Amino acid sequence: MWSLFVRFVMACALLPASVWAADTIESIPVRFAKGASSATLTGTLKGDRIVDYRLRARAGRTLSVRLETGHTANYFNVLPPGSRDEAIFIGSTQGTEWTGQLASDGEYTVRVYLMRSAARRNETARYALTVSITGSGQSAPSLGRAPASDARVAGTPYHATGQVPCSMGAAPAASARCDFGVIRGAPGNAEVHVTPPGGFRRVLRFVGGTVSADGDAPRVQTGREGDAWLIDVNDYEHYRIPDAVISGG
Repeated sequence: MWSLFVRFVMACALLPASVWAADTIESIPVRFAKGASSATLTGTLKGDRIVDYRLRARAGRTLSVRLETGHTANYFNVLPPGSRDEAIFIGSTQGTEWTGQLASDGEYTVRVYLMRSAARRNETARYALTVSITGSGQSAPSLGRAPASDARVAGTPYHATGQVPCSMGAAPAASARCDFGVIRGAPGNAEVHVTPPGGFRRVLRFVGGTVSADGDAPRVQTGREGDAWLIDVNDYEHYRIPDAVISGG
């Protein structure tokens, strides 16, 4: 019983402050200077104060976020349009940098916060947050609607999470495994968010039997081996995505 209590306390300490004190959130709209595609925003957090930076963007564009901070419990999450605290990037588990192609038009939120343990101690963090939006803004192909029976992973936008074989370098090698989360659509369609070693995130879209990747015109090569896709991005990133990730089962 005591060990269960200790694990509960430790889990609570790792939760972001936003889970516990939503009424302390300050909302700030982000507007780029004329002709600019990025902005650096500075601020200070103390205790359970949370700052939501909101910016509008079109589907198909690429959003990049980098947080510079001297406090090890200071992170950011990225929330898609219409989110009820479900994030497409969670900094406390994935780092202080993120780049991803946006799946829909609307207002995105970059939420900056202190982890619950630091917030409860009323600690202070000074930070600089750099956000940029690049790309043509052409809408990504629609995934369609996932079957109602495909339940989501609690607290995430994903239908499933796990790991897939991956490697980085000039030649493919099954030397590492990457965390992934998958958003499924109509049968055979899916968006797989893969986090290779190093902290950045690659978004792979499977629509109508073709594969594309986020970013500014990356070079994507695909093949098949058994029941899996073999995917190379820019002759450097190598992923093996099983059919079960895309279709479930």
